[in-house]
Amino acid sequence: MGDSEAPGAVPDVFDPRIYAAGIPHDRFRTLRDHHPVVRQEEREILGWPAGPGFWAVTRHADVVRVLKDAEGFSSHLGATQIRDPDPADLPFIRRMMLNQDPPHHGRLRRLVSRAFTPRRIDRFAATARARARELLTTARESGEDEIDLVKAVTDDYALLNLTDILGVPAADRGLLHTWTERVIAYQDPDEPPVLDAGGRPVNPRSPAMLAEMFGYAQELAAHKRAHPADDIMTVLAGTELQDAELEMFFFLLTVAGNDTVRSAAPGGLLALAEHPSQQRMLWAGDVGTDTAVDELLRWHPPVLSFRRTATRATELAGVPIAAGDKVVVFHASANHDERVFADPRRLDLARTPNPHVSFGDGPHVCLGAHFARLQLRVLYEEVRAVLPGLAPAGPPRRLVSNFINGIKSLPLRLEPCAPRA
Repeated sequence: MGDSEAPGAVPDVFDPRIYAAGIPHDRFRTLRDHHPVVRQEEREILGWPAGPGFWAVTRHADVVRVLKDAEGFSSHLGATQIRDPDPADLPFIRRMMLNQDPPHHGRLRRLVSRAFTPRRIDRFAATARARARELLTTARESGEDEIDLVKAVTDDYALLNLTDILGVPAADRGLLHTWTERVIAYQDPDEPPVLDAGGRPVNPRSPAMLAEMFGYAQELAAHKRAHPADDIMTVLAGTELQDAELEMFFFLLTVAGNDTVRSAAPGGLLALAEHPSQQRMLWAGDVGTDTAVDELLRWHPPVLSFRRTATRATELAGVPIAAGDKVVVFHASANHDERVFADPRRLDLARTPNPHVSFGDGPHVCLGAHFARLQLRVLYEEVRAVLPGLAPAGPPRRLVSNFINGIKSLPLRLEPCAPRA
């Protein structure tokens, strides 16, 4: 599972186990330089059945083209995961805004954008800051030489922020964590799959696996109609969303809203720990936090890839694509494309411009990007204020996934940065 392949071979970037060692930058560079749009096999892995294969898109310009061209590359036809869903589940999965194309996608996005207003998000900043400071102070005062900042800080920070802005009662927060793990970590051996009667893994996005979450969403919406508050579920419960649409929005906000920050935050802290000179710049105030947030997102995108389906015969980077073909864009590769980013393997917290695609592009650009950036900015500012500095204390444990760039454990030492050489 190393970050290399035999000379002349087309590197495999499908196998989820590859990503347990980090983003396979050498493989992606080989693809960008020699095979920017290339077929990838979908072998049977980790109990999941083989698939028909797909086109891997790795250069920044081609990734952006696919993401912006919803007419040519559909989110609706085959949904947005690499693995094909069960045909019986596809109509259900297509209810989600993420798996729709314009104009239907635009209608749903406009409804939800009423809740995700910058004013509401900005009001939340003080709550997020107090939470970050409390979690970090507790970690610092634990007396431990080494601290797992995922368990001590970032998991709770992301989840509690999400449940606050959604309006989920404190007693129910554990449910959201369980549902998120079931969906996000389904490829990881630490999250054993649910099997059907034939011993095959059940898609965590199938109706059977989401029934509990959807029932809860309807109960919460009914409660918000009777007891409105300043939160997103109160807004959604008062719109013309149909029951099925509201359920899918709750699913999307619960999973994507939690895991975007949950994945990005430890990745950013790890990058700072591994690059003490950049960490010193941030601690000294020599670089703006907003600029640093974008560079850390470029370096460690929360999402590795997204799938589209070609609606018609076309060409991409000179490669003919047939109607119905799966096309998978790799954000993690586009963010390191030498054609766009000077010296992309160098962490540069002052990098500008920084046209990373960590939040996507086109009509499906992340609806909660402003909320995510705010949380990350506040967290990094509080890390700088509360902790003396960060240094690696051992290798991180990463999620086995070709979709989410997750970190399950991040052992760090809290110590001042090494002095300048």
